[in-house]
Amino acid sequence: MKSKKNKNRNITHFLYILPNLILYSLLSILPICLGIYYSLTDWNGITKNYNFVGLANYIKIINDSRFKRAVSFNLRYACMLIVGVLVISLCLALLMNQPIKGKNVFRAIYFFPACISMLTIGLIFNYIFFEGVPIIGNILNIDFLKKNILSGRKTAIYGILITNLWKSVAIPTVLLISALQTIPKEIMESAVVDGANAWQRFRYITIRYILPILSIIFVLILKEGLMIYDYIVALTTGGPAGATESLTLSIYRLGFEDLRFGYAISQALIVAAIICVISVIQMSYTDKKKIYD
Repeated sequence: MKSKKNKNRNITHFLYILPNLILYSLLSILPICLGIYYSLTDWNGITKNYNFVGLANYIKIINDSRFKRAVSFNLRYACMLIVGVLVISLCLALLMNQPIKGKNVFRAIYFFPACISMLTIGLIFNYIFFEGVPIIGNILNIDFLKKNILSGRKTAIYGILITNLWKSVAIPTVLLISALQTIPKEIMESAVVDGANAWQRFRYITIRYILPILSIIFVLILKEGLMIYDYIVALTTGGPAGATESLTLSIYRLGFEDLRFGYAISQALIVAAIICVISVIQMSYTDKKKIYD
């Protein structure tokens, strides 16, 4: 009798989650399966006729200079973005966690960019870099400010980075503030009594407690750095001379401008696989480092 009730309960639970399973399958699993299939073809995204080419698209990627250039840009950009977000958000979180006057106002100020779309922010900074900064440089007679940072092949990446950082530090800062507030005051007070200085308390106590959150932020920002698209479209459209063409922009152009959907999908799947592998490695490492009270 009891086993029959358990069976009925399990069926009821399954029926509750069935709609979500169907939606997840249609919106996630099915597109992935179709993507894998079309990556093995020369489909142009329009016609119904296409040829099965096997692994030819993936083999072609190995010698694709455009893909290698985009990978190089994304890796450099992702590394700079991760370092910038972690350093700035951690400094802001440590500051906002102190008993200072008006910190709620400061919290609202630094979180405000998170409420604005990436494309809007990109257009705002586009105007700043093209019009505002050069005017200031001419008034102050500062040479490096007179030049538009987005016009140089070596400097354009920093203009995109500055724009991205203005928005991307908000949520990590909130997460870090929450993590800092979980540190027991007794531990910090004991460390002070034992003679630990501020750096020692930060290194041996604070970092250990916020490490899981830092790991989550790392994965999120890494994904953002590898998937950068909106800011590049608004600021440089991949220029100058392809210096800031990211993987996502390159894949978009391959699919929608060059009509090489099969090849574009194969590149997209490789990028997705890389992100998944890095995420799994990082999260498994964090699980080993977690602190349990």
